[in-house]
Amino acid sequence: MSIERLYTAHAKATGGRDGRAVSSDNVIDLPLSTPKEMGGPGKADSTNPEQLFAAGYAACFDGALNLVARLEKTPITGSTVAADVSFGKDGDNYGLAVDMAVNIPNMDQAQAEALVAKAHQVCPYSRATRGNIEVNLTTTTNA
Repeated sequence: MSIERLYTAHAKATGGRDGRAVSSDNVIDLPLSTPKEMGGPGKADSTNPEQLFAAGYAACFDGALNLVARLEKTPITGSTVAADVSFGKDGDNYGLAVDMAVNIPNMDQAQAEALVAKAHQVCPYSRATRGNIEVNLTTTTNA
């Protein structure tokens, strides 16, 4: 399947998990460090691929959620999406799992869950990961 490319992000990583990640416009220029939990140094003021993926997925999912809400003429304000990306063993290989906590303040729980389910169908990150990694969604409506 081929997509009509509207935007392409460019980034380069050097040095693997203990190197550096830099975007082509230098807005992202971050040192990388393997977390201590994975046997690395866990250097302060550095990030890792899982944190970067969590940030991207959370932002994309919130965008999809707001798009779905607009299309359904269901106004939402103050939604938040927190993504926990876990790295672990998957048999003889390594894999990822995502726990996504979505909060849509002051909305009926059933309506919020329906919007989150639709956003999960629309979000490009969700579509890319579907069937490849475990993604668990939790929906709350806390003010």
